[in-house]
Amino acid sequence: MTDQSYQPPITALRAFVSVAKHLHFGSAAAELGVSQPSLSQALAGLEAGLGLRLVERTTRRVMLTAEGRRLLGSAIAVCDAVDDFLLDAAGDLDPLSGTLRLGLIPTIAPYVLPRVLHGLAERRPALDLLVVEDQTDRLLGQLRDGALDAAVLALPAGAPGIGEIPMYAEDFVLALPQGHPLAGRKRLSPKMLEDLPLLLLDEGHCLRDQALEVCQLAGVSPDLRQTRAASLTTAVQCVEGGLGVTLIPQTAVAVETAAGGLATAEFARPRPGRTIGLVYRESSGRGEAYRALAADIAELVADGGAVTPAGTRSGGTDGTAVDLTPER
Repeated sequence: MTDQSYQPPITALRAFVSVAKHLHFGSAAAELGVSQPSLSQALAGLEAGLGLRLVERTTRRVMLTAEGRRLLGSAIAVCDAVDDFLLDAAGDLDPLSGTLRLGLIPTIAPYVLPRVLHGLAERRPALDLLVVEDQTDRLLGQLRDGALDAAVLALPAGAPGIGEIPMYAEDFVLALPQGHPLAGRKRLSPKMLEDLPLLLLDEGHCLRDQALEVCQLAGVSPDLRQTRAASLTTAVQCVEGGLGVTLIPQTAVAVETAAGGLATAEFARPRPGRTIGLVYRESSGRGEAYRALAADIAELVADGGAVTPAGTRSGGTDGTAVDLTPER
């Protein structure tokens, strides 16, 4: 039973959060800059004070107990609050300085990272970005567990405790083999997907779900090919090889058409598309700082000419069947 008078030290809570993140005592100790015995002692003190076992350790693996999983979110929130308190105490210390762990989904990272990394290095030289590429669900899990500070993905995320900042909206473009009769068309109806062999990404990619939603909103049942790809680049290569067609975001067009084997066609208005945003833990207390970071990223991506920052286009943020052209 928990001693109600017990006040857990922040070092013990940080030890718990780090062990939960890495599921490895050596890695957690290295992250916190302490010895492994000191880390183990801090965690043992926390468990003794709470009267609960938080971590189960065997000779082969480390895992959280049911109590540990239940309390992890609260421990992360406490650590975030302490970090925010220290930033406030420092007065003018920039919250966008030091290390920031940023996640990106695979249908964004390869196409915007070069411009974003170079631009942020110039705009925020004190910021040290660590980048993780993964699918949406796993990024959100890492964000909740404290392994990430923020992530760039398609909105809405719809996750409890996760703040969302829209950054930019982009069209979906139909990718076709060179010489296809629809190549270069500007006003395709999404209903034409009914008669085209559509290639999709594997389960877990949000772009797969978005492509299916485009078809659903158009009232069509597309010819879904058995070929599925783990990456957008693989899907595009299958298109180039004549196996079908696929949808790609506007930011991917320049990269994926550079080799010359891919043609594209644009949809008629309202063009299907998606809204990309920055997500973060609301408990971090850094909403304003992340809004500034989101504005920087949106401007850097928009400089490439493929998108317009959020707030200057009509439509919603559900990423489907919105008019992504500038308002007139």
